[in-house]
Amino acid sequence: MSHESPGQNRAPRALLWSPLVTWPVWPPGFTHHCLENLLVDQAFWLLSPSEDEETAVRVHVDQEALTRTHESLLAQEGPFFVLCPDHRVRVKSSPQGAGSGPQALRRASSVLQGEAALTVNPSAPGSGTSSEDMAAAAAPETLIPFHQWALRVPWDPIDDSVSGPVTSDIPLIATGLATAVADYQGSGPEEMTFCGGDVIEVLGAQVPGLPWCLGRHMASGQVGFVRTSLISVQSQVSDLENVIFLNEEERSFFSSEGRFSEEDARQLLRRVSGVDVCTVYSMDRIEEAEFEQLGDQEMPLPGLHPDPCETLQKVKNVLEQCKSGQGCLKEPVSWGLCMASSGTGSPHSEEPSFCLDSGADWAHPEVLGSLLLFLDAPGYEACFRGLYDLSLPGLSTLFPGFTDEEELAEHLAQARGAAKKAGFPMALARLCFLLGRLCVRRLKLSQARVYFEEALGALGGHFSDLFLVVAVYTNLATVHLKQKNRDRCAQVVPKALALLLGTPSHLCSTEAESALLRLALRRAILCHSSQAEARVCFLLAKHHARLKQLEEALPFLERLLLLHGAVGAPEATWPVDGYLLLADIYGRQCLPHLALGCVRGASLRARGSPGSALRSVDLVLCNSPRLHRPPAQTALYLRQALASVAPSPSWALRGLLCASLAQLYSCHGQQATAISFMTQAVDVAMGAGSHLAVDYIVALAWLYVLCGQSMVALDILESVLDMAVASVDQEGVIANMVAVALRRTGRTRQAAEGYYRALRVARARGQLQNQAVVLANFGALCLQAGAEGLAQHYHRESVTLFARLPSRECGPDLTWVLLRLGHLYTRRALARQAKCCYEWAFLVAVETDHVEGQLRAVQRLCHFYRTVMPREAQCVVYHEFQLSLARRVADKVLEGQLLETISQLYLSLGTERAYKSALDYTKRSLGIFIDLQRKEKEAHAWLQAGKIYYILQQNELVDLYIQVAQNAALYTGDPNLGLELFEAAGDIFFNGTWEREKAVSFYRDRALPLAVTTGNQEAELRLCNKLVALLAELELPLEGLEFAHMTLALSITRGDRLNERVAYHRLAVLHQRLGHGELAEHFYLKALSLCGSPLQFDEETLYYVKVYLVLGDILFYDLKDPFDAAGYYQLALAAAVDLGNKKAQMKIYTRLAIIYHNFLLDREKSLFFYQKARTFATELNVRRVNLAPARCWGRAPWLVAGPPP
Repeated sequence: MSHESPGQNRAPRALLWSPLVTWPVWPPGFTHHCLENLLVDQAFWLLSPSEDEETAVRVHVDQEALTRTHESLLAQEGPFFVLCPDHRVRVKSSPQGAGSGPQALRRASSVLQGEAALTVNPSAPGSGTSSEDMAAAAAPETLIPFHQWALRVPWDPIDDSVSGPVTSDIPLIATGLATAVADYQGSGPEEMTFCGGDVIEVLGAQVPGLPWCLGRHMASGQVGFVRTSLISVQSQVSDLENVIFLNEEERSFFSSEGRFSEEDARQLLRRVSGVDVCTVYSMDRIEEAEFEQLGDQEMPLPGLHPDPCETLQKVKNVLEQCKSGQGCLKEPVSWGLCMASSGTGSPHSEEPSFCLDSGADWAHPEVLGSLLLFLDAPGYEACFRGLYDLSLPGLSTLFPGFTDEEELAEHLAQARGAAKKAGFPMALARLCFLLGRLCVRRLKLSQARVYFEEALGALGGHFSDLFLVVAVYTNLATVHLKQKNRDRCAQVVPKALALLLGTPSHLCSTEAESALLRLALRRAILCHSSQAEARVCFLLAKHHARLKQLEEALPFLERLLLLHGAVGAPEATWPVDGYLLLADIYGRQCLPHLALGCVRGASLRARGSPGSALRSVDLVLCNSPRLHRPPAQTALYLRQALASVAPSPSWALRGLLCASLAQLYSCHGQQATAISFMTQAVDVAMGAGSHLAVDYIVALAWLYVLCGQSMVALDILESVLDMAVASVDQEGVIANMVAVALRRTGRTRQAAEGYYRALRVARARGQLQNQAVVLANFGALCLQAGAEGLAQHYHRESVTLFARLPSRECGPDLTWVLLRLGHLYTRRALARQAKCCYEWAFLVAVETDHVEGQLRAVQRLCHFYRTVMPREAQCVVYHEFQLSLARRVADKVLEGQLLETISQLYLSLGTERAYKSALDYTKRSLGIFIDLQRKEKEAHAWLQAGKIYYILQQNELVDLYIQVAQNAALYTGDPNLGLELFEAAGDIFFNGTWEREKAVSFYRDRALPLAVTTGNQEAELRLCNKLVALLAELELPLEGLEFAHMTLALSITRGDRLNERVAYHRLAVLHQRLGHGELAEHFYLKALSLCGSPLQFDEETLYYVKVYLVLGDILFYDLKDPFDAAGYYQLALAAAVDLGNKKAQMKIYTRLAIIYHNFLLDREKSLFFYQKARTFATELNVRRVNLAPARCWGRAPWLVAGPPP
């Protein structure tokens, strides 16, 4: 797969049902990058550049469908803008397809620009329609969303200057020299007078769509406004970058706006490089390591496979250099991350150097005179920046003592009067400008207009202080716009736009400047000049960014980058900083996926600097979910930074980058690659001095411990100790790490000695956290040795020390120790203490926002409340919190499992409300299994939903969900899964209370044939048993005989005596119901013969009682043999006596008394049995024993009732 062109893919941020805000949902080319962040696994970002260069996401967009959707939305809102075949932009007020074709298309300039004023009366072209209008109505093209939005300015006072024929040629911005094509007499001192053929130098740039530009007469040197229609430029600029940025100061805007300082870089790399391994003792978590299969996850970079022997020799060489002190380099002061701007003479390079004190005596001639002389400087000086620039503190800095603006205005008015009398025109202009700004701040627009016009008059057409001229024209134009003075606007606004667009690095003097630039943007769109549009978008983005209005800058920055992608130079470097600034804005707007997409887009542009790569890392960390490990996307940008760093002067930066990459790969379980990068860090630190080199070496040893090569780690650490180059703190870290490695190699005694040495160092240095870690490690060692009491003691001591420290410093370690202590309490049956430890660990993890700790703690709590101390409510609560954590870490597999578990928990509660909750969770798990394409899980989820619908008695949906579950199972082609699903579907009805007959078809017609086909005798036996029981309950004993015999045959074949006895019993029951007394007797006796001897459980004796009673009934009622019946009853009586069941004995004695009294005519035995029955009746509080045949005895009409005893 390959990436799409950036200008073609556009990812919607939201569905916005208004064309005014539809265009911002199309950021330039981030769809595939957003999908990368959503779809690909974290391991994708850890691939080497050679492995992932052919792996990407390709997105195909149906542009016609998007266009139709856009037009539909626009039509719902009312009139919208279209581009006609004559290259004019007009307003369309009727939806596409109304009548015979598009109607009511009119010039955009002839329509008022308000939202309500856009409505045009739709009328079909009549007989008087011109050919131009007919061409306009032919095949209009809807403008893109950005242009729809940009053309809807609140009020445009400028007449359409694009009069006359419009061609398809794209007008370009012009600079340099031009030739006058006609004579012109200026109407004011600010307008240039020239004759045809005169050569005029364009100052700044001539922007298409604007009637004026600023120029200098080459012969006379006069500077003034020049009508663009009266000059012919000699050269036009085709390079987009040279018209977007008119000087180097503008070109460096994006890099300076998003400047990532070296201090920022140092803090970032210290945070991600894992240097705490060399200062804080490492917690031994061997329980985790035992279950990690690192070998399956390893994807080391090619060519980075350091041999342990070579690594050990390299470590020894580094340590020897550190010990000898040779070749130690001093860390450079600067890493060279930030490129200084090459622009000179920038108006932004100096801060204001003067201020006016409220305590001064303004009435004193010397004070006022010095002020006026200073303000009357003929040209621009850097100290005037505070007068013009709105982005600075401005007036509050220049006039720090004035808290009352009225007082300040009085003093400035006094100075203005003095400047007018003294004949200081520039001072007068600057003072009038200040007074106008104060009036605007107080919303006195008419008074402000007077001051600004007076400032223009004082300038007298001079442009020596060009920034003052721009500021005055801009402020005067914005006042006219606010007052909606069309005549004055028509005179001032075009010149103000020419100054704003053509003057490089002009100062932002009013917040309303954006309204003027929006008008300029509209003119650029109407004349189809992509260069002018890009220039205006840059100025608008710059304006809002300077004022910290990043949300307002967003659309213009998006459009600027899109225009560059379409017509800009691919090798330009400024878009990298532009994309990073855009990513920062997206991040501030809580759009993390778009922010990450911007960062990814920036990385694919021209090669950036190490600073831009590190800024990308920072943006990824800020916009990625707060997980238990750093986001893998940072590997891409850390590798870019490492590749762009010069090897010699920036060795310190290279070392930190290698250490950061090693820490990142280690966190993601790729220890071999981590070792490769850490080995590079050791190489870089070869001449850096002992402390840093030892830090990297110790970190390298810990990586070997984590990847299961503890012997290599021990060799490295022993080399460090032998060279005696480690500091005291490093010796403590090494002693603890050596003990961890020794424990993992099974040397318990040496490990205990190592922990003791590490504990002594920590106590001597007063390091509570390190003491706590050592005690916890020692407790784990005791647990491994089987000393649970000692393990519990040391873990408690560790928790006591951790509790004295801030949670932010030791939260993950404290969480781990508490979980291990809780597990110890659970093993020792101390449930209350275990619960306290688990809940404490959970609270610490929540407080420190440690996701991994929260996940582990809540898993322990779920297990605790489900098995150790069963409590359904707490179990559900913690499972639901675990579900939220699974979503946070984007673990879809875990999320699906938890949804299944929670559904089962709610199902076990047995209430209608719980059943509905269970159904909701089941459906959510179903959606996840469908997304993961887990067909087996999907089938079970469909079936579970059908089961819940059955419980809720929504029968119309039960069959539907069961059918879909069967289809999902059959889709896999796995007969075992089909067998499992068919049986489970039958179980729904078999275990229910209605429509139980539906289970027969699932068992007999679907599941059983599959069981026979697959040779699954266990399932076949189970299904036959269920069919026999079900058919018997459904009063279909004859059908059940077949499956009963199958059950018997399978049981004998499998040698399953219990199932064989059950089969005999069920055959007996079925034959009894069919009236086959002899067969029933035969099978009952066969069942009894399979019973164990001697009897071990009361249930077995009770079975004897019941079966012999049934046999007695069969012989007496069905086979008409009271003598043999009495024998079976006596056997039943013997079993009942052995069981001690008085009620059964009373029943049997009664039956024997009746038989001997009425049928066998033995009065002595009858009396004996009767007396026994009366004795038990007395004990059981039964009033009377009836020896007369009961009504049910009527089934034996051959019996002749005898006289009572």
